Amino acid sequence: MIPVTCFEGQTVAVFGLGGSGLASCHALKAGGAEVVAGDDSAERLAQAAKAGFITADLRSVSWENFAALILTPGVPLTHPAPHWTVEMAHKAGVEVIGDVELFCRERRRHAPSAPFVAITGTNGKSTTTALTAHLMREAGFDVQMGGNIGTAILSLEPPAARRVHVIEMSSYQIDLTPSLDPSVGILLNVTEDHIDRHGSIENYAEVKERLVVGVQRGGTAIIGVDDDFSAKAARNTELAGKHVVTVSVQRRLEDGVFLEGETIVRGAAGGMAKLADLHGIGSLRGRHNAQNAACAASAALALGVPFDVMQRGLRSFPGLAHRMEQVGRKGDVLFVNDSKGTNADAAGRALSSFNDIYWIAGGKPKSGGIESLREFFPRIRKAYLIGEAAQEFSKTLEGVPQEISGTLDEAVPHAARDAEAAGGQAVVLLSPACASFDQFPNFEVRGDHFRKLVMALSGIAPVKP
Repeated sequence: MIPVTCFEGQTVAVFGLGGSGLASCHALKAGGAEVVAGDDSAERLAQAAKAGFITADLRSVSWENFAALILTPGVPLTHPAPHWTVEMAHKAGVEVIGDVELFCRERRRHAPSAPFVAITGTNGKSTTTALTAHLMREAGFDVQMGGNIGTAILSLEPPAARRVHVIEMSSYQIDLTPSLDPSVGILLNVTEDHIDRHGSIENYAEVKERLVVGVQRGGTAIIGVDDDFSAKAARNTELAGKHVVTVSVQRRLEDGVFLEGETIVRGAAGGMAKLADLHGIGSLRGRHNAQNAACAASAALALGVPFDVMQRGLRSFPGLAHRMEQVGRKGDVLFVNDSKGTNADAAGRALSSFNDIYWIAGGKPKSGGIESLREFFPRIRKAYLIGEAAQEFSKTLEGVPQEISGTLDEAVPHAARDAEAAGGQAVVLLSPACASFDQFPNFEVRGDHFRKLVMALSGIAPVKP
């Protein structure tokens, strides 16, 4: 845990008592603050009270003595309307911040030069965070990984010289971190998302940009420039006087990092230099993962990781569960769990990474369906459609061999049978382009069930990184 000392002797309100909120309560108390905890859930309030915190309906208390409101990221700060706690805080002149802001203040107080990598982007955040953490571990650092990827930041160990914090940040978290100042900041990409919470894509992009513009002096901002919003963020970060490393997987950069075949290359005034070779790294297959790898490798190099250690780390990276996860192999047939592919854009990234695909798709449909994936249909040898979207997807896939499997329990053995019978290299790919909620509580449970079904097939060998 990281004791938060910046509010020692003061009273702080915390609203939202999930993982990060409760961690904030413990960290503030450990640092000498008095905490008044609030939540809309009676169960969470009871848990906080049992843990020894003062709990209250924050509507009925005086805000005059609060030094700050620590808000959980899931609670609206601005759109579609500020939460009532935010309005009460503003009326009382109380600052509204989040748990990452508390971390930043403690780092500046006690270990301002401790390495801190903050990572954001619409897509690829979790893989890039996990890969960066993996590379730093390979280099012998004490790595503390958390934030949006899982562990609340204040539940990690405190900042220290050879301890690097690798933190995934959503736009909600950035919005609550006004003094965000990582030593390395990564902005992968910006595409339309979370408009309900930010009002417009322009507002959303501006929030994302803050992470890299805020990089501390002497630090490094690593920015993917393959979309207009991120390219603008790169220009603004340079204008702010920060060191910027631009990354593209779509074009050659004379001064930046780019992809040439399966090689990550750094272009500079002195010529071109090979940074890393991705050939044969199954956990980093696909152009989107090349971007993740280029950004993670650039971050590791900025923190002093040697080239050979970085390359070894890329090769040993196991990948993340449910994200292009190589589950098993039966002869020439590879089974891939991409249950996190919950929309067409994400599924397109998976489909673009393989040929001869036996595609398992469907679930609770999202707007737009899979019409945007037509360019990948020639790669699909057969589709196995499940869940509520099966009939709709079947119409879109007219002309592509297919069956309405209904469930994963039917789709997996049928796809395995057909892929094996066809002979040659093939991939059985679960990348549903749908939410899971019609048949599973979440994408993790869906992916776990796929993995279980695959490993129950005869002759399956697990894939090692």
